[in-house]
Amino acid sequence: QVQLVESGGGLVQAGGSLRLSCTASGRTFSNYVMAWFRQAPGKERESVATIRWSGSRTLYADSVKGRFTISRDNDKNTVYLQMNSLKPEDTAVYYCARHRTPYTYRNGVASPAEYDYWGEGTQVTVSS
Repeated sequence: QVQLVESGGGLVQAGGSLRLSCTASGRTFSNYVMAWFRQAPGKERESVATIRWSGSRTLYADSVKGRFTISRDNDKNTVYLQMNSLKPEDTAVYYCARHRTPYTYRNGVASPAEYDYWGEGTQVTVSS
């Protein structure tokens, strides 16, 4: 059983920054694509960023390109999301997730259905 634990959320003013972390249990973290999703009240869960198992490739939603950076440290079983220039519309619960299949990466917007392990989420609130 894999457990994902997020941290780093909070309240920040528009233009500010936050860094989210997600630490995974288990020994196969480095074999899987990891992703960050978010869900705002009344909206569907949407992909924010994904990162290949080696960290060599990343993909971002258009809404966060140039502001957010996903990275990972496989020695620490941790994936990060650095969020800069935050906007009120970034307010949401942020979830990290592990892809259901090892060594599988594709271009394009990630679908929640492709991920089988999820953290409990961390709230990010950006005030105007």
